[in-house]
Amino acid sequence: MTTVIALVAVFGILVSVHESGHYIVAKTLGMRVNEFSLGFGPALFSSQWGETQYSLRIIPLGGYVRIAGMEMDKTNDPDAFPNRPLWQRFSVIFAGPVMNLVLAAVLYILAFGPIGTPTITTTVASTVPHYPAYAAGIRAGDKIVAVDHRAIGNWTELQKAIVSHAHQPLLITIERHGVKKTVTVHTRYDKHLKEYIVGIEPQVAMIHLGFFASIRSGVDYTVRLTGSWFVAMYHLVIGKSRFDLTGPVGIAVYVSQAAQDGLPYLVLLAAALSANLGLFNVLPIPVLDGSRLFLLGLEGVRRKAMDPDRENMIHMVGFVVLILFVLVVTYHDIVHFFHVGAAF
Repeated sequence: MTTVIALVAVFGILVSVHESGHYIVAKTLGMRVNEFSLGFGPALFSSQWGETQYSLRIIPLGGYVRIAGMEMDKTNDPDAFPNRPLWQRFSVIFAGPVMNLVLAAVLYILAFGPIGTPTITTTVASTVPHYPAYAAGIRAGDKIVAVDHRAIGNWTELQKAIVSHAHQPLLITIERHGVKKTVTVHTRYDKHLKEYIVGIEPQVAMIHLGFFASIRSGVDYTVRLTGSWFVAMYHLVIGKSRFDLTGPVGIAVYVSQAAQDGLPYLVLLAAALSANLGLFNVLPIPVLDGSRLFLLGLEGVRRKAMDPDRENMIHMVGFVVLILFVLVVTYHDIVHFFHVGAAF
């Protein structure tokens, strides 16, 4: 039940925030919004409030805001989407992805601050019996402070030190009850992990930053994540990296696991998903926000709008292709996570 609630909450919040971006800007600019819908397909719930119909539909894989004139119907209504200035139309479309990035930043701020971020420390949670660390006398509660007399500040530095001593003994300095002690540890190659290890399981601590530090870190992390995403897309285009995309099934598996691990993990995952949803939507793929932004940019350069029928056809074809793409990704997710069938 917890998993189902987590899935509904995460998908619902991400989609509703995205669509709220379109909705709020459209209403602020005086456009008439005919419908605000979460999900696709037959309506489970529908209610008219003012000029807008609010719907909850059966397929929870997205949503939409239906603004008057957005279906490319020819109309002289000044409130209709096509009759608004270019910058207003651009703002309405761009607001969806922006809201997802804002949500990501807010969730990261909450994670770094009041909720807390799970952080791997250099304090030992346990040592594996008969492995090098255990044989050297390292036990749970020991804090690793140095390797070869060089200070170790975090778990990543410790991992690098272990890997760099693949065929050499390490001098590991531990602190136990305020007393420091140095022991010699030989690494062991693990066939399953395919790397050298010493048999240490680290403790995970919840780190809470202060008010201003959490805001700074949350915003900074979102900005760096955005930059890394575009770099990854560039590497994908030039063939430098492998195409690997997780679909709805894979996301559901990750959300389920995060929900079992606890609220901090779920919030961090939701933040990453929100950022990726916003960034994915700016790609110039028909039916996504990015394609509309591209066409609006083209209109600005040409000083002429694309023929409505042609634009409708582009989005219709794009929608069909996107559905097929989602089905393929979903199949690969099922093969990968549940080991059913064979990948192609």
